[in-house]
Amino acid sequence: MTVTEAAGERLIRIGEVARGAGVSVRAVRYYEQQGLLTAERSPSGQRLYQPDAVTLVRFFQQMFAAGLTSRRITELLPCWDSGHTDPEQRAMLRSERDRIQAKVDDLQAALDRLDEVIAITDTHP
Repeated sequence: MTVTEAAGERLIRIGEVARGAGVSVRAVRYYEQQGLLTAERSPSGQRLYQPDAVTLVRFFQQMFAAGLTSRRITELLPCWDSGHTDPEQRAMLRSERDRIQAKVDDLQAALDRLDEVIAITDTHP
């Protein structure tokens, strides 16, 4: 087994992770610095990631877009990895979900208002 293969899976370079997730290489490095992502190193020092790193980075992007901090995302990772939670983790997950739902509701209200303005302006030249 070479350093670029682990348990039959080919490890991927940082550029592949970035392209696959639609982010910059700098963003991938940031996630690693924050402890959200881990990399192995090739003999030449290149960062190498498990193929699921692309999915994880997309998840990080979604969570950041929803307003979560890297610390909060770090708290979510054990839930993601194991599929199990304790009562405190479930409460945190529900709290974040409620906060995000409130944002969605606010955005939907704004969208509805814009639709009203568009409908009004469509009837006038």
